[in-house]
Parts: sequence; C-alpha cells; structure tokens
Amino acid sequence: MNSRAYFYLCITALFWGANSVAGKLAVGHVSPMVLTTYRWIVALLIILAFLLPQVKRDWPIIRRHWLQLLLYGAVGFTAFNALLYTALGYTSAINAVIEQAGIPMLIFVFNFVLFRIQASLAQVLGFSVTLIGVLITASHGDFSALAELEFNFGDALMLLAGIVYAAYTVALRWKPDLQWQGLIAASAFGALLSAIPLFFWELSRGAAIFPDTTGWAVVLYAGIFPSLLSQVLYVRGVEMIGANRAGLFINAIPIFGTILSVLLIGETLHFFHVIALLFVLGGIAIAEWGRPKEKTA
Repeated sequence: MNSRAYFYLCITALFWGANSVAGKLAVGHVSPMVLTTYRWIVALLIILAFLLPQVKRDWPIIRRHWLQLLLYGAVGFTAFNALLYTALGYTSAINAVIEQAGIPMLIFVFNFVLFRIQASLAQVLGFSVTLIGVLITASHGDFSALAELEFNFGDALMLLAGIVYAAYTVALRWKPDLQWQGLIAASAFGALLSAIPLFFWELSRGAAIFPDTTGWAVVLYAGIFPSLLSQVLYVRGVEMIGANRAGLFINAIPIFGTILSVLLIGETLHFFHVIALLFVLGGIAIAEWGRPKEKTA
C-alpha cells in the first residue's frame, strides 16, 4: 500500500508542477477565471463519458452529502486554482511553486490544532530537509540570492492558496464513504458551480481573455491532468497514508516544475537541481522512516 501511495503522490506532484508552468504559459492566452471555469467543464465531460455508471451507483451517498462534496470542489479545486492562476499574473512560476512548499507544514499545524495529531520529530526533520531542497532550487544553489527574491501581491495570493489547500487536505478525513469516481465527480461539479460566478465577475470587468490555440492547450492539460487525474491520485494517497504523510509530497512540486521547465521551455539543468532533488527525496524518506505508527499520522 505504501509503495502505491508513493507512486500516486509522486505523479500528483508531477502534474501539479506542470500546472504552475502551464498557468504561467496561459498569461495573455486565457484569463484566470476563464481557465478555471473551462478546465472544470473539460473534467466534467470526461467524467460523464467514462465514470457515469459508478457515479450513478454512488448517487444515494452523493445526495446525502451533497453540500459537503460541493464545498470540497469549491475550496480545494476552484478557490485554490483561481488564486494560483491569478497569482501567476503577478509573480513568477518559480515563486509560485516554492510557496506551495509551505502547504505540508500548514497541514501539520491544522492537524495538531484541530485533532491534536502530532508530527513526529522525524517528520519535522524530513520537512526541514525537503525545504532545504526547495530553497536550493529557489536560490540556484546560492543561498545569498534568497535575499533578492521579491514578494508581491501574487505571492500573497499564493500564500492564501496554500492555506486553502491545506484546509481541504485536512477536511478529507470527513469525506463520505464512497468510491473515488463519485467523490471526484461531485467535487468537480461543485468546482464548476463555484467557478461560474468568478467567470462572470471577470467578464463584467472586461478582463476576460478567451483561449487562443495556446490557451486551449493549457485548458485541456489543466482539465485532464491537474483537475482530474491528480485529484484522484491525491485523494487516494491521503486515504492510504494520511494527510501529514501525503502532504509532504507537495514539496516535490518545485523540483518537478524545474525539470519540466528544462524539458518544455528549454531552460538549462544545473547541478544544484540534482542536489535539490536529492534533498527533497531524502526529506520524504526521513519523514517516512520515522513516522508515528498510528494510522492518523
């Protein structure tokens, strides 16, 4: 079970790392709320095409818990991504992925405050080691360069996005007992419903940009991979090993984002990228080795 969870969460981090790169590429080609709305339309069309039989079987449970499931979509799916895509209009993709590295610590804090679930010393140490890897990526191997990073309105939005996603992750402990198809379908529907007012708000301000060719490519990617596949894998990972342990894999997002920048945008892979990757993977390994034995860890 652990090995499957690790695989699911690594793929999730890969898709989310690419989501930040795609969100930056979307600037000028599709506006944030149009992208947020269209991606959930794409995701729901796929769900209706392939997952409808299981959704029908889960319908009695979905109907009983409809508000909770819609809120999962509104908070974890729409609010987070709307903040992310808006932030990328003001800050860099690298800043965005770095700031997502604070989510695991927020999950630790929320779990402790709400449920008195304590992170082990090894988990705290593991988080710290992965954070060193993130800082290596941010500074290009020169920690003195961190002092030159500029934080702006976009960075503030990313910090808020981190709080939102940490809260969503912790709230998954209350999810109804239904198959992932029903959970994702209901949450995706909630995401679309909550995105529509944002779409019209952007349209009323004259800020809507409807997708061109590049914009449609970003919409399709976001609708299939971060919106659908990654959410399925993340929920399964949290189910298998708990929020504290699963959340730590979010720190791999900056590493995957950097690698994808090299592959997709043609940026140069440096030695410090390799060192950063080793720190991130090593930190996850330390946290897993010394995790508390309880299921809720």
